[in-house]
Amino acid sequence: MTAQPDARSDARPPDAVDAGVAARLDDVRRRIAVAAERAGRSRSAVTLVAVSKGFGVEHVVAARRAGQADVAESRAQELRRKAREAGPGLRWHFVGRLQRNKVRDVVGLASLIHSIDRVDLAEAVADRARRASRVQRVLVQVNAGDDPAKGGCAVDDTIALVARVRALDGIACQGLMTVPPMDVDPRPVFARLRDLRDDVRSRFPEVQHLSMGMTADFETAVEEGATIVRLGEAVFGPRPPAA
Repeated sequence: MTAQPDARSDARPPDAVDAGVAARLDDVRRRIAVAAERAGRSRSAVTLVAVSKGFGVEHVVAARRAGQADVAESRAQELRRKAREAGPGLRWHFVGRLQRNKVRDVVGLASLIHSIDRVDLAEAVADRARRASRVQRVLVQVNAGDDPAKGGCAVDDTIALVARVRALDGIACQGLMTVPPMDVDPRPVFARLRDLRDDVRSRFPEVQHLSMGMTADFETAVEEGATIVRLGEAVFGPRPPAA
């Protein structure tokens, strides 16, 4: 999932945003490598996705200049706007709750949708992708912490949902995603998703990815097998209060 864009193609003298984002990216990459080493994993097995929710497009451009290819948004309209304004050299992910009436804004623009949690949403994504002669890559979001405040299908419903998604033309399920509850130890949640992925993968070998881990817990997620971590403030700094 790692692209090799020309991160310096629009080089200019660095400003405070560029310098801050570059320094934080260096720190995050180092921490991912250390966590992977603790778990006996390769650093290359973990994709860092920089989540730009609440930050301006200048932060996204600064990340690209620092060599960061994978970026994400959690709102469909922001995804379209930032992708247009930031220009080429980025691979966009969609990580928020997706409404069916916003599917047209996301399919084909996002290289990976992380938040498929029900059949009717998968059907809408598949239909839009077929109309555009595409195959949309997705992850199934699982409520692995049984948190009523979080999106995602129930753990016990995951295999059935993945099977339904796989049966649709125009969509390809490549893994699972979760967001742990607030103020609890995330490690058991991450371990539960990993074990669930292993079970799903034994039936459907293409289900490989584990999207789990954010700014507060990404090192634990890497230790528990994350293949994708989704980081906002760790990359871009403190999020503005209105975000």
